[in-house]
Amino acid sequence: MKIYAQYVWLNGRVVRWEDAKIHVMIHALHYGTSIFEGLRGYWNGENLLIFRLDEHLERMFKSAKILGVKVPYTRQEVRNAIIEAVRANHFREDVYIRPILFVSTPTVTLDIRDLDTSLAIIAFPFGKYLPPGGIRATVVSWRRVHNTMLPVMAKIGGIYVNSVLALAEARNRGYDEALLADINGYIVEGSGENVFVVRNGALYTPPIHQSILEGITRDTVITLSRDLGIKVEEKPITREEVYTADELFLVGTAAEVTPVVEVDGRAIGDGKPGPITTKIATLYADVVRGRIEKYSRWVTLVY
Repeated sequence: MKIYAQYVWLNGRVVRWEDAKIHVMIHALHYGTSIFEGLRGYWNGENLLIFRLDEHLERMFKSAKILGVKVPYTRQEVRNAIIEAVRANHFREDVYIRPILFVSTPTVTLDIRDLDTSLAIIAFPFGKYLPPGGIRATVVSWRRVHNTMLPVMAKIGGIYVNSVLALAEARNRGYDEALLADINGYIVEGSGENVFVVRNGALYTPPIHQSILEGITRDTVITLSRDLGIKVEEKPITREEVYTADELFLVGTAAEVTPVVEVDGRAIGDGKPGPITTKIATLYADVVRGRIEKYSRWVTLVY
């Protein structure tokens, strides 16, 4: 996936892509001390809309608090900067937006309390993250990091090595995506997505305390599903429940609502995207493009 845009927002200024540079000795490069978010901007033919901007900002500031790093801007300033980064590029297509706060002092100390932080915001054209029409997944040997080991509710750069290793194992086996179990063997996440199982017309998803990311798309899907009259329950999910699910799908900012049609060589349902998954995915696609007034509170107009 080639990523490019004309302009990047870096430390208070919009600079050309090729001028967005950092030093090779910054702390974050060596120790993974960065906080990031992933947002989507959707072009609906007339306007570019950012989906759930304020919720992403709230999580970013919470992540910074958990890691113990300073955000050198107010929440409103970061909000304005995200919009500025998108506007500067004059996109007329769907985009991905990556704000990243990183410890930028050149040092080898592990004490980050008094180190400087920098903020970059990168927006670039972005289509489908996972293959449309349903994906094949496998339960990998790597376990999801437990929240007593690392703060998994925070989007901290270094934690994502867990996801990198999991996805590499899945791809090396010939699958599209990884499913990770927690230390007790319950299925909790994809490499970068939350998990939903459909069984007898109801939705089931792991609870927040099960060392999962408190996903914004997860929250969106829970809300939309309940509005559609679909029962949603948060509960631990076993591997057997995944194998025997009527439907299975993954959700995330990049993945949106992605049906899983096979796990470990076993067809999920009839091996095609199921009706409940399709219904939720269709509604989600309309909501993010601002087509449904009821959910207009979730979209921010860029232009």
